[in-house]
Amino acid sequence: MSQRPAAGRVTSAKIVIAGGFGVGKTTLVGSVSEITPLTTEAIMTSAGVGVDDNRQVPGKMTTTVAMDFGRISIDRDLILYLFGTPGQTRFWFMWDELVRGAIGAVVMVDTRRLADCFAAIDFFEHRRLPYLVAINCFDGMQYHNVQDVRDALAISTDVPVVSCDARNRESTKNVLISLVEYVLTMRRSRAVAPA
Repeated sequence: MSQRPAAGRVTSAKIVIAGGFGVGKTTLVGSVSEITPLTTEAIMTSAGVGVDDNRQVPGKMTTTVAMDFGRISIDRDLILYLFGTPGQTRFWFMWDELVRGAIGAVVMVDTRRLADCFAAIDFFEHRRLPYLVAINCFDGMQYHNVQDVRDALAISTDVPVVSCDARNRESTKNVLISLVEYVLTMRRSRAVAPA
């Protein structure tokens, strides 16, 4: 992805969608995928009581137990493959495999439960994988402005923070485009940086 491909040549890239439990990862993948998304949603059972904290997401009856997968053609020569991570800590052992080969990640944020995204941010920063923060506007409302979210997360000023509605295809498509542009900008700046 360091340069635009020659005419007629298609480039593909892997993007990871991460964040806390119930933040909208499956919804984002499903809203933007041009294929029927693969989901591994399972009904939450009594086995999760005391393990999965769903008090902050009342009414949530299912959860991702492996990953979500979707695909979107951003342009005629760029296809993005989307891999949504499971949100609960008991499934984090899968994250290393899910991020292998990814060019970047989207960290979904619910500002009502901001602490739920800290682990995802730490994970990507530790692995030096470019990411952006996408504030999911539940009920169509953004409760905090972008700068306040950036300050609360204590992330670098170069990390993009954008608002989105995970249910809306155009909104989520714009998040993915912003991530790809950010990754390209980072790669260009590394290429010209003195050794």
